[in-house]
Amino acid sequence: MTEQELLRILQQYGQDHLADYYHTLPPRQKHDLLQKFIQFDIHLAFKVYKEFCLKKDSGHAIRAIEPPRVVTIPKNIEEQRKVEKARLAGEALIRQRKVAVLIVAGGQGSRLGYEGPKGTFRISPLIDKTLFQLFAEQVIALSRRYGVTIPLLIMTSLENDRETVQFFHAHSFFGLPPETVHFFQQGMLPTITPNGKLLLRNDGNFVVNPDGHGGSLKALHDSGLLKRLTEQGYEELFYCQVDNPLVKIADPVFLGLHAVTGADASTKVVRRQDIREKVGLYVYVNGRDAVVEYSDIGDDHMSAFDENGDILYWAGNTAIHIFSLAFIQRLTDHGFVLPYHCAQKSVEYIDHTGISCATDVWKFETFVFDAIPLAGRTCCMEVIREEEFAPVKNKEGNDSPETARKAMMGLHRNWLQKAGIDTDPDTKIEISPLFALDSIELQEKIKHMKFPEKKDIYIE
Repeated sequence: MTEQELLRILQQYGQDHLADYYHTLPPRQKHDLLQKFIQFDIHLAFKVYKEFCLKKDSGHAIRAIEPPRVVTIPKNIEEQRKVEKARLAGEALIRQRKVAVLIVAGGQGSRLGYEGPKGTFRISPLIDKTLFQLFAEQVIALSRRYGVTIPLLIMTSLENDRETVQFFHAHSFFGLPPETVHFFQQGMLPTITPNGKLLLRNDGNFVVNPDGHGGSLKALHDSGLLKRLTEQGYEELFYCQVDNPLVKIADPVFLGLHAVTGADASTKVVRRQDIREKVGLYVYVNGRDAVVEYSDIGDDHMSAFDENGDILYWAGNTAIHIFSLAFIQRLTDHGFVLPYHCAQKSVEYIDHTGISCATDVWKFETFVFDAIPLAGRTCCMEVIREEEFAPVKNKEGNDSPETARKAMMGLHRNWLQKAGIDTDPDTKIEISPLFALDSIELQEKIKHMKFPEKKDIYIE
């Protein structure tokens, strides 16, 4: 992009304040600003901005909400047989090299009081393994179990890409073959004031924000990784976010249910703990399966009960999905089709005189679950919260490192109990994914092992 093109685009979108500022800069800073400008899609940003201005007062278009169809936890032998059938189908997919894994890891750990990519946060209760290490070890264990190489894709952001890549190199990719780990960055969009102005930060960068976890599908396409995976014969993408250490990476049962139902998009859900739990709901809305944010669904639905006194809309979204690569290709073939959402926040910026100020801006982002209503077929599977869902989002209280570590120890304690090994309630327990991925594998391996009483237990 030339200087003339930059000034023309700024004029086109009414950014005279930036054009005036640009003219005051020395040549080197002009060059730097130009390079920063071409890192995001200004035309897309203002297209979304104008669309939001037109519809912002129209309200939500949710017409009719019903409980969805969900494959629930098996309650009898017949349902358990279906689970085992799904497991075999999922294992076949992995063995046939049809499955890749995507971890969305563009966020920082600032809400945890931690400076650095969230995936580098130490979370395991005894060994202090990072989130990235736990996931990498699961991929290694799965690859060994099924005799295949499973590609691991990690979506970073402009903010944490370099540090994330360096972290994996510094730890020798935790034993993964480096050529099987693929990093790619999510897109960035400029934040825009309600009256349509772009802003600059104190460091001279534009005020921008990541385009949301839905941008992972767009970035997968734009990076060329989607094409490469498809050409290599992969068909299914297991998707999760980096902040949940209990995720069962490429769970064969989940993969199998996805496959036997012919789904384009599949989702794991947990039962809401109570009507106050703020979590996105998996529902049947406007004639399609969908995930609706708790803030959009209304108190009447969030607090509704059925005739048995149970929560009516109980299926809480875990952000664990499977997407077929062919479906992602359709979503991105002729321009990205997921809708953009707008959130308002306050940011600091420098005005045309160089003085630091604060103002409200609109931040545009996409949500990956908005792909679900666009799928030809969908599948929704209930899982046990204590076994698969312990997100790390807050420094303290609910969904914190403390609750996640308790959940990890509780899960592994339960595995030991199923193997006939009772432990002291105060004993800390951690089982490496490299030793066992589930309670069945653990039972097979520890038949002749002995553990000292009243000592912390780490098994690797």
